[in-house]
Amino acid sequence: MLYSENSSVDFKEGALILIDKPKDWTSFDVVNKIRYLIRQKFGYKKLKVGHAGTLDPLATGLLIVCTGKLTRQIDSYQAQTKEYITTIKLGATTPSFDRETPEDGTYPTAHITREEVAAAIERFVGEQDQIPPMFSAKKVNGKKAYISARNGEKLELKARQIVIYSLELMDFNMPFVTVKMSCSKGTYVRSFGRDLGLALESGAYLWELRRTRIGDFDVTKALEIGNFVNSLENRQPIID
Repeated sequence: MLYSENSSVDFKEGALILIDKPKDWTSFDVVNKIRYLIRQKFGYKKLKVGHAGTLDPLATGLLIVCTGKLTRQIDSYQAQTKEYITTIKLGATTPSFDRETPEDGTYPTAHITREEVAAAIERFVGEQDQIPPMFSAKKVNGKKAYISARNGEKLELKARQIVIYSLELMDFNMPFVTVKMSCSKGTYVRSFGRDLGLALESGAYLWELRRTRIGDFDVTKALEIGNFVNSLENRQPIID
């Protein structure tokens, strides 16, 4: 059942909660907060809660959170098409492909025009092999890649097949470009930013990232954490 501020819901039977994830929160921070709030309010000793698709801490936007029996459907939600709006800084790179780490290189941008960016992004539409960022949760030899990357270890991540369904250049204001992307499960927008810089014979990294849609679910229907907290206050507790 899709949760809303005024809906009646049994969290153990299952609720689908749309959250607008704030910046600097991990996806697990959101899950843990929601689990804690529901358990405290309703007196549950245990409650399954999970999310359908990780957002990086610096990213914002739509996070689908499932509770109770609906956690069994997480894989199906993860598999749905996702939409993002990202702002990319051209002319520089970082090890993490975003602002989590300092810039480690600068590159010329005088040759880059709006037309060249528009043409470059069109070449990324379709099926392709994409190499995940080293600063990611991909496991290499049983360990998450970002742990090794933060320890300065060198890794070789294997490319994975992804699909980018559409790309739209929304704004061009050098050194920043803003792009709307529709893509498949497993796509790393940070890797797209890195690859766009290479395609433009320069460098690039993600400046901002916001997920706006997963399948038919839109971020405009999502609750901020504070709204979710307030929506629980007037509900009657259910004790096991």
